Amino acid sequence: MKGLRIFFILMITWLGNTACLAQDSLAAEARRYASAHDYDKAFSLYSNLYDKNPQGFYNEYLEALLAAKEFKKANKLVADRLQFRTLDPLVNIDKGHLLELEGKSKKAEEQYLNVLQLVNGDDMLTSEMVNKFSAIGKDNYAINVYERAKSLLGGTFIYNIAMAKLYAKTGNIEKALDALIDMGPVQYINTESAKSAMLEILGADAQKLQLTQKALMKKINLQPDNTYYVELLTWLYTQKNDWEGALMQIEALEERGTTKGQRLLEFGRAAARDKQFDISLRSYDDVIQKGVDMPYYIMARSEKLSARLQQIQNDTQTDTLKVKQLLADYDSFLVAFPQYYSTSTAQDFAMVSANYASNPQKAIGILQKAAKQNNVTREFWGNCTLQLGDYLLITGKIWEASLLYSQVDKEFKQDALGEEARFRNAKVAYYSGDFEWAQSQLSVLKASTSELIANDALYLSVLLTENIPEDSNYVPLKRFAYADLLLFQNKDKEAEILLDSLNQAFPKHPLNDDILMLRARIAEKHKDYTKALAYLKTLFEQYGKDVLGDDAVYKTALIYETDLHDLVAAKKFYEQLILDYPGSTYAQSARKHLDGISKGNLP
Repeated sequence: MKGLRIFFILMITWLGNTACLAQDSLAAEARRYASAHDYDKAFSLYSNLYDKNPQGFYNEYLEALLAAKEFKKANKLVADRLQFRTLDPLVNIDKGHLLELEGKSKKAEEQYLNVLQLVNGDDMLTSEMVNKFSAIGKDNYAINVYERAKSLLGGTFIYNIAMAKLYAKTGNIEKALDALIDMGPVQYINTESAKSAMLEILGADAQKLQLTQKALMKKINLQPDNTYYVELLTWLYTQKNDWEGALMQIEALEERGTTKGQRLLEFGRAAARDKQFDISLRSYDDVIQKGVDMPYYIMARSEKLSARLQQIQNDTQTDTLKVKQLLADYDSFLVAFPQYYSTSTAQDFAMVSANYASNPQKAIGILQKAAKQNNVTREFWGNCTLQLGDYLLITGKIWEASLLYSQVDKEFKQDALGEEARFRNAKVAYYSGDFEWAQSQLSVLKASTSELIANDALYLSVLLTENIPEDSNYVPLKRFAYADLLLFQNKDKEAEILLDSLNQAFPKHPLNDDILMLRARIAEKHKDYTKALAYLKTLFEQYGKDVLGDDAVYKTALIYETDLHDLVAAKKFYEQLILDYPGSTYAQSARKHLDGISKGNLP
């Protein structure tokens, strides 16, 4: 008996699955006929499907009937559905839509008004009704659905953002802004959603921005303690690139609030991300001036150092006085708060010492102290040790650097840090003229999980493959590798002199395109973008079919985009890369940059 029962269960399951498969097959066939405008065949199948599964195929069947303008059949279908679902607002909307399509506008409007009485405050039903009305071009009725639901729920603000978008779609910008702004004192948690919707509605329209600003000021005067309005107004100032006005709003908000500097700290970060360094530093100073006992005091001092470093990195000319002052402030900060030796603050201090103050020995001392801290994480130790190896390499202690890279490689064998350490050791071998060993390491690293390491490994591997001589004359390649090392050691003039001698001694050597690329890197390092672009132009014009052709075009696009902010020129070179080098490893990245440019934001 038990076996027979199992047999029947399996048979029922099999029959059910078979029926489902048959239904799916018929549905697919009906869709094909409808798509091909062979409506008679489509209707025959849909009628059959609807009889067996009204809930599943009502909408598809109705859509096909409306596409064929078979209003009589559509009316019959809707009437049939209403027999069983008299108070279904979605089917009643379909009835109104049919009346309108038949030219019975007045009856259609009456039907839509009756449908609004079926709104009951259920969130899912509200959304379905709104979507249904919007789908048939009745956005005003969609708004009415939201308004009725809002009223039934006691004036909730949960629909305001969606309502704002619909108001904007119907051309009622003033109401759209009111809906976004008037979200109540408890709705500050929706600020980011409101900002996103406001961007969508306002775009770059200066008049709309001004209108919104006035509306927000009015709200703030009425409700000075409502931080939601102040935060929106602050954000609006940044959209107008008025960071001064934004800071004033944040300062006013801090005076009224109880965040003890948190908003100023967050604003300082935002300003730094947008390269508004003077505003960022003032924001951090406001936090610092609140006093050492405040919870964000130390963080503000640390992050202010980071913002000042970013400012130096973005300056077209390195200001030695700024560097000197920054180093002094790093030093005093770490004396006051030695626990920060186990953070990126110490690494930044070392980097400024080595790369901007030409004092790698001081950088080595900072990192050695940082790496010995008791509370450092494993990852911090690894990054610190790699950086320490770099500065040993700068001072000419090549094998000591290699030893440190090997320690990190051993400790992080399966991690990205281990791959980074192996790549740096491969470069040490390359600098030292051990090209065979370097190539053996690079062949593995080309498959790295890190795109950056993989691309760098590929570049260096191709450089060696293309230029290892058949006649055993390693002199040109060794000179080039040493020039590369000099550049790494910040001995840029010596590197250029060596490249000049290499060009003179071997004027037709295959390394010529690599020499141009290295010269472009030196020029870019010194922010001489005119010279860098000239070298890259020569490279892709004279050696465009060689392996560095796509590199030159991509780097040209990046300089125009990120350094010169010439998006028109950047777009031209990204497009050239995709067109001329469709198989390039940079093609996908170029597409992302193009997408960012077209949307008005950089990736």
